[in-house]
Amino acid sequence: MLPEHKQILVVDDEPNLRRVLSAQLERDGYDVHTAEDGEQALGILKEHHIDLVITDLRMPRIDGMELLRRAQKIDAELPVVMITAHGTVDNAVEALKTGAFDYLTKPFDQVEVRTIVAKALRTRDLSATEASRPFHEIPVEGARYGIIGQSPSILDLYAVLDRVADTPTTVLITGESGTGKELVARALHESSSRHDKSFIKVNCAAIPKDLMESELFGYERGAFTGAVGSKPGRFELASGGTLFLDEIGSIPVEMQVKLLRALQESEFERVGGVRTIRVDVRLIAATNSDLKKEIAQGSFREDLYYRLNVVPIRLPSLRERATDIPLLALHFIRKFNARLKKSIDGVEPAALARLVSYPWPGNIRELENVIERAVLFCDGDELHLGDLPAEMRGSASLAEAATTTPQPPPSSEPTSTSALSDGLKEQVKAAMSRLERELIVRALEQTNGNVTHAARLLKISRKGLQLKMKELGLREQGERGEG
Repeated sequence: MLPEHKQILVVDDEPNLRRVLSAQLERDGYDVHTAEDGEQALGILKEHHIDLVITDLRMPRIDGMELLRRAQKIDAELPVVMITAHGTVDNAVEALKTGAFDYLTKPFDQVEVRTIVAKALRTRDLSATEASRPFHEIPVEGARYGIIGQSPSILDLYAVLDRVADTPTTVLITGESGTGKELVARALHESSSRHDKSFIKVNCAAIPKDLMESELFGYERGAFTGAVGSKPGRFELASGGTLFLDEIGSIPVEMQVKLLRALQESEFERVGGVRTIRVDVRLIAATNSDLKKEIAQGSFREDLYYRLNVVPIRLPSLRERATDIPLLALHFIRKFNARLKKSIDGVEPAALARLVSYPWPGNIRELENVIERAVLFCDGDELHLGDLPAEMRGSASLAEAATTTPQPPPSSEPTSTSALSDGLKEQVKAAMSRLERELIVRALEQTNGNVTHAARLLKISRKGLQLKMKELGLREQGERGEG
């Protein structure tokens, strides 16, 4: 089955190499762009949606390392594969530590090229759907660790990160897709004493089972067909820094024993090698699957689970932290204002109410995509209900809205707005008050003014509802049915 027209950029100052590599990639079904140097490549990156860059390490003007750094600023998730000669492999390894996805050594082995390209593109696809883009692209006052939120669950997360960030302790991050597991892993690394060392990410779901061992532990020359030279694995590249194993549940059972040994003993051997290699690695793992269920089914080792689960961090779904939605929505508006050259400064109450009550199965990633689309199509200076996708514009049922009614965090304000300008602060407060008032009025109408029944419908305590009604001037509406 051919790839779905993925766009690959080949960058090399040797015309013959560009021609040969492009021909193979086109035969494999990819659309190929070529550039003769880094400067030309940057122009193509700004004009086209590129899924993968394959670039020579040594080029005039802008070399491969500088191209890598600039490409990461254009698209942080863009995989870059380095081309190197045998004499510059050390430079390629340094590029991996800087953020390159992998490297190819001249002369190319066609099977190796095909394998690395497929793996890189699959990793990009998984990153686009599984991981949350870093929220600290636009600074937000009051956000911590690059994470936006002041809901109770996020305040608890901050407290855990304070405790464990600057330790060598293994961490297991769990949560639904799109909740920000990679963001938390990066926060742990960047807030530790290892922050100036490598942060190496491996998406275990993107690696074929028969390549998992060589990917993690490296291989020696001649270890298998296509192994034309020795290559370090991700554990070696991460030594002194942090190794992030995303989708840890995808590691084959037969590989889990070797991973357990590497974690317990901090040592391993490359595939086809006899020399034991010792490393100093802080491991962070993440999964959106239920590892305990996989243990019961025999697809995940119990001893490995307990070795990984030293400090568990569960990330809440977006529907569990609905009070953070106004902050996140307005942050994304600011982000896409800059990217799309818009000047939107808020969200109308009806649209904000719908954002807060929507269940968000795709979590923060889905919210970000919705806001990007809304900003793109908005013609005014405020997002309206009509700017949201059609499937979101239908009226929410009272039960759905009540289930996701934002409960105020333990602070003097219902939702922290320190990240916003004064005008947006007032807008968020007013919108949240209108939303709360609307839900309470609807609940009282449905229960004929019975506060006890309304509180049960809204899933809050009777006393809590009474206090909120007093705050919103709704005491009289709740007196009719309390006899």
